[in-house]
Amino acid sequence: MQKLTSSPKILVFSTEKISDPGIDQAGLRKIHYSPSVYVISVPCSAGIKPKWIMHAFAQGFDGVFIAADGHECSYTPKCSELTNELIEHSQKLMQAKGIDPKRIRMAAICSVCAEQFASHMANFTRILVELNGKAE
Repeated sequence: MQKLTSSPKILVFSTEKISDPGIDQAGLRKIHYSPSVYVISVPCSAGIKPKWIMHAFAQGFDGVFIAADGHECSYTPKCSELTNELIEHSQKLMQAKGIDPKRIRMAAICSVCAEQFASHMANFTRILVELNGKAE
């Protein structure tokens, strides 16, 4: 994993129908968040694979953020539970590789959550910068 600078690279898994519109609104409304945030759209947050998360770390991302569907998911009523399970599994894989499990975060981001998304990115950036000071 690369060492962090003042602007850590964050990979965001965002859902097409729920969180993508909120993230797009942040850009359209010029609500600032780091330019080192990269977004990948997926149909449902419960479909994210732990190996994708591990691949992101192997490719030099400093953190992974899942903009989850929450209870608004149109694919499965168990979306929140399934997404939480994949986070827990990913954290175990991360620990086995010596990656601090705090480098992955999840929050429900809705279609009108532009400010909340930017706030989550600012908070996660602070956490990642702080983690840089610790030896992993």
